Order: sequence, then C-alpha cells, then structure tokens
Amino acid sequence: MASIHRDILIDDSPENVWAAIRDFGEVHKRLAPGFVTDTRVEGDIRIVTFASGIVVHELIVDLDDEARRIAYAVVGGSLEPTHHHASMQVLSDTESRSHFVWIIDVTPDSLGEPIAEMVDQGIRVIKRTLDREAAPTH
Repeated sequence: MASIHRDILIDDSPENVWAAIRDFGEVHKRLAPGFVTDTRVEGDIRIVTFASGIVVHELIVDLDDEARRIAYAVVGGSLEPTHHHASMQVLSDTESRSHFVWIIDVTPDSLGEPIAEMVDQGIRVIKRTLDREAAPTH
C-alpha cells in the first residue's frame, strides 16, 4: 500500500480553512479552482472532475466539524484503485494560521506515484487559493 502524507501551513484561520474544505460540493470553486473543474454531489457520493480529465467518484465516509476532518474513499470513475482512503484535516497553528493535513492510502502501489503527483499539484492550488482568500484587499 502506498501512503501519501502532506502537511502545509496556510495563512488563514482554521475556521476559514475548514469552511472551504467542508463545502465539499464546491471544491472547483472554493478549494482548488482550475485543478478541479467540476464537483457534483449525488447523495453521499462526490463526483470530482480534474483539469487532466480524470473523474473520480468519492464516497464521503466522515465529516467531523469538531475535528475539522473529512474522510473519503474513491469508489468509481476513471481512476479505480483496489483501495483508496483519504482524509483532509485542519489543525490550528495560530489564530490566523492553519496546518492543512492530507493523507491518502492507496493500492496498488503503482498508483502511489501518480496520485502523489496529483496531490502535490492540488495542494499548491489549495494553498494559493486559501492564502489569497486570507490576504487583505485594498
């Protein structure tokens, strides 16, 4: 099993970062615009379309406001791993800065590298989007 762990600092409050992540049907607008081009929710399944053309169907496993954590598993689409479980969590660094933690476990191992590359691209967009949201406007 391949495990991918990413942890970045975001210059915005944990409450604001969590609000963007928690809005799981608006990934293409609030979290990763451009990297994700569309998001639809059908029951407990989120259908995510990436700029690369990959479409994944994600089962929302848990949405925990107290822990500021969402967990999901890929259950269909154009990328069909044998096993995929992921979580995103927001932890407090300071009042105005957050740790964003993204963990993915996937099999087969051969999907580890391509998914890690997607995660790295996505996390750069997420940081840029949320840091920009936190930036003061003049």
